[in-house]
Amino acid sequence: MGLNATLFEPMDMSVAEVLLKEAKQILNDLGIPFFLRHGTCLGAVRDGAFIPWDDDLDIGSVIGLHGLTDEIVEQAAVEFRKHGYSADVIDSELHISVDLKKDGIQMDWTCYRIIDGNIYQWPVLKIPASLHENLKEIEFLGTTFMVPNPPEEYFRLKYGDDWETPKEAGEFEQEVLDLMEDHSQLSDSNNPLRLANQRDEAQHTGSIKVVGFDGETVAGAEVTLAPTSVLTGLDKTNTNSEGYVYFRLPEEACYVVAVDLDGRKEILYLEELKPNVEYLYAPDPEHPIGRANALIAQ
Repeated sequence: MGLNATLFEPMDMSVAEVLLKEAKQILNDLGIPFFLRHGTCLGAVRDGAFIPWDDDLDIGSVIGLHGLTDEIVEQAAVEFRKHGYSADVIDSELHISVDLKKDGIQMDWTCYRIIDGNIYQWPVLKIPASLHENLKEIEFLGTTFMVPNPPEEYFRLKYGDDWETPKEAGEFEQEVLDLMEDHSQLSDSNNPLRLANQRDEAQHTGSIKVVGFDGETVAGAEVTLAPTSVLTGLDKTNTNSEGYVYFRLPEEACYVVAVDLDGRKEILYLEELKPNVEYLYAPDPEHPIGRANALIAQ
């Protein structure tokens, strides 16, 4: 793996259950409505259980609904710290992300901003805010939790029409990317993401070089780049004869990077990328899925 790569492993489900219930108690005591989202929501509604390979807990709230403000989110983060959590608060154009960790479990509480009647979930997928105005109560883990309403519509928008079919680890990320708008559909963005296989010095600020399992340069590999915290669509291209693609990033942030090597696709769904940096992608045959921060800055 890359020198600083992280390998996501399935979480301890018994510990995750305890912490999800504890988070519910903390937020309820503060009077903050929240809902299950992403894989946590899908598993709860579809299966009545956590998805076996899930590596974190996902909960959400919407700023501007039910009285939630930026200041209340900050106050809640302080309360989580009092209960033994580490709580990193990250503010962006699309949301305030509260990165919670305790007892080896990662919990992401994302507080979305409403933009033209929508919120944007990972990576930048448009979901109507109206699905979160009158949340639906479900039974889960011997208690009750709230979910988007109707949850079936949320899943269709988030995962596609085939959301009821269980997927293996790594498969759902591609479905989500397929549902994202490309940059041409978001051409009004003030700071668009761009990806190409020929460098434009006036536009591109960095690159990704792709090598194969043998360490040799790969020409023609498809590379997809998608944002997670700024409103701009994804872009994709194929590596040139020297194995390079060139990018223009809207900002320093976390991005999704997907690389397809002759049909063997890896989706790196949490890559911290900076402008003016050259990166190297190399596959890891022992860990074909589940890596993050796997790109190596050159």
